[in-house]
Amino acid sequence: MKDILKYTLGTILGILVLNVLMFISFLSLVASMAVMGDSNAKPVEKGSVLHIKLNGTLDERAGEANPFAALMGSGDSESYGLDDLKTALRVAATNDKIVGIYLEAGAQEADFAQRQELRQALVEFKKSGKFIVSYGDQYTQGAYYLASVADRVLLNPSGIIDWHGIASQPIFYKDLLEKLGVRMQVFKVGTYKSAVEPYILTGMSDANREQVSSFITDIWQHIVQDVAKSRKVSAQHLNAVADSYAAMQEGKYFVQQHLADSLCYIDGTRDVLRRLAKTKELHLVSPTDVVALDESKEEDDKVAIYYASGSIVDEASGSSMMSGEQQIVGQKVVEDLDELMNDEDVKAVVLRINSGGGSAYASEQMWHAIQLLKQKKPVVVSMSGMAASGGYYMSCGANYIFADATTLTGSIGIFGMIPDASGLLTDKLGLHFDMVKTNKSADLGSLGRGFNAEESAALQANIERGYKLFISRVAKGRKMTTEQVDAIGQGRVWTGQQALSIKLVDKLGTLEDAVAYAAKLAKLKKYSTSPYPGKASWMDNLMSELQGDSYLERKARLALGEYYRPLTILPQLQGGNYIQARIPFEPNLK
Repeated sequence: MKDILKYTLGTILGILVLNVLMFISFLSLVASMAVMGDSNAKPVEKGSVLHIKLNGTLDERAGEANPFAALMGSGDSESYGLDDLKTALRVAATNDKIVGIYLEAGAQEADFAQRQELRQALVEFKKSGKFIVSYGDQYTQGAYYLASVADRVLLNPSGIIDWHGIASQPIFYKDLLEKLGVRMQVFKVGTYKSAVEPYILTGMSDANREQVSSFITDIWQHIVQDVAKSRKVSAQHLNAVADSYAAMQEGKYFVQQHLADSLCYIDGTRDVLRRLAKTKELHLVSPTDVVALDESKEEDDKVAIYYASGSIVDEASGSSMMSGEQQIVGQKVVEDLDELMNDEDVKAVVLRINSGGGSAYASEQMWHAIQLLKQKKPVVVSMSGMAASGGYYMSCGANYIFADATTLTGSIGIFGMIPDASGLLTDKLGLHFDMVKTNKSADLGSLGRGFNAEESAALQANIERGYKLFISRVAKGRKMTTEQVDAIGQGRVWTGQQALSIKLVDKLGTLEDAVAYAAKLAKLKKYSTSPYPGKASWMDNLMSELQGDSYLERKARLALGEYYRPLTILPQLQGGNYIQARIPFEPNLK
């Protein structure tokens, strides 16, 4: 018996020692990877070429590089920061070690306005006299929009340029929900407030078709104008190519149509780069390598750039699953803006907004925080891909608003949408409900029944009060009457170019233009920029990767594809967050 006990205790002790040793080994690995992560950038040699891959996801800001990414198998879903890419281009233009740029085409997920700003930065780089060469086995339309800036556009002999125009194909769930026994109860203000349509209709309303046709036409015209100027062809010619089912054509067609300059394989591209770089050995460097060369001087006076991207929510989701990739958490933004207000080194704030909206309550709270901030220092908004509905609610009270021509904005409207699952629960699952209550509204929102007429009227009145508050905020910030705002509101989405003509924005320009104007308002001659909030560390990114929810979310995105993002709105309607200031949730532009 004593021997059994001795061996058992020995085994337990051995396991404990082994676990301790494994933990120490893990810490050592983490430490070594941390050092590696801190020294990711490699030295840049003279004659180097900046290599920009037009693939993965283009975010406003990329998180810190995760040295475990390759080990986690997430290399295929790489994320790039627009801020880092623009910094790399600025540095490369003046650094004598960088002789040119190589754009490698791929499948890149980005907003039209993000690509527009990156393209403009590439155009600025060309003023340095250095070359830009692009190559692709296949160019997506978005990648080609960027690559068309290049001095030479090279295409694989068997490759294609998928130049096709813009289409919007919303997905409608009404019949599917009815089969499940679920009915959406909708309360809204705004003729064009179409975020609810996929859940109550089987096709686009006339009003929604009108607005979508208007903004995709405007965006396409800007894209065509930019490409036509770079490729020295007419807009009519580019539209003719778009109508020719270009994705079905052979490689030489694109040379004949002047979309590409020549056909070659990747080895031929390397030869071109060597010749232009005047070197026998090709030195390709990443944007991270080049950003490390940035020697911008830190000044005491700062213009803070506050990045706000994603759906607007009252509180951070406890689970990432089905909550969307990024969130603007109202409570956190209010706290952050209070800190910036009291930071004496920060003389002005630029809000970089990329959001289609979300919680009306959180939008109102952030609007109020911006008004408090504006009392102490200038606040300028820079709109990215979207600053619509709740995103515009945040923006409207700023001192000045910049947008890109292809930004989606406006969508001034409010809606509420609450599922009635009584058909599913009772008719299909056989559940029955009974009720005892002290007051007639005690069971408002209970399972097992939809809203009655009196409850529906109360909810609609609540939505209408929210809309009146929204347009009053816009009227005050934009110096209009509420009648004028209502006329251009009603939930209608506008492009940045259109919004300029109806005075919803002040000027078309980039983030850099917004920063310069904020510094002017603050009367700063010397200043540096400071981004907020701080980037997530690579360790935070690693822990996020290790969470089961993150894994499940990636799998759901892969399995559902374009069906994924529209479905993420449903969990956000729970917990009382049913009043939404939101753009058509997924414009679904292709």
